[in-house]
Amino acid sequence: MIQVKIKRLWHCVNLPCYATPGSSGMDLRAAIERGIILSPGKRLFISTGLSMEIPEGYEGQIRPRSGWAGSRGITVINTPGTIDSDYRGEILVALVNLGESYVTIYPGDKIAQIVFAPIERAELIEVSELDCTQRGQGGFGSTD
Repeated sequence: MIQVKIKRLWHCVNLPCYATPGSSGMDLRAAIERGIILSPGKRLFISTGLSMEIPEGYEGQIRPRSGWAGSRGITVINTPGTIDSDYRGEILVALVNLGESYVTIYPGDKIAQIVFAPIERAELIEVSELDCTQRGQGGFGSTD
């Protein structure tokens, strides 16, 4: 288990937590003063009121909450959003309303989840040819 340092930017902000023992992600909540309406087709950044010190070799992945995505059409626009280990600013969540109805986000609403994942750095080796595979250059839908 990794340890992540976390800072509340406002004293009234709830810390993220796992909803169940088997949860992969910790719920992030809206740190806003009043309800904000998210119109269909629109996007906005929602404050969490938190900043973190994620250990080197890890990232925080911001992911949508399945209930909001399925029932309301609200998702994280850059899924998964990446919080790098050297970032120390406030964690903001970029939400988009893909549904057909207006949705109000209220103070303290669970708006997303954060999953901490290890990162492997790559060394790129430039070559003139790549090994052949059965798939080759087949792209989108090529394995259907």
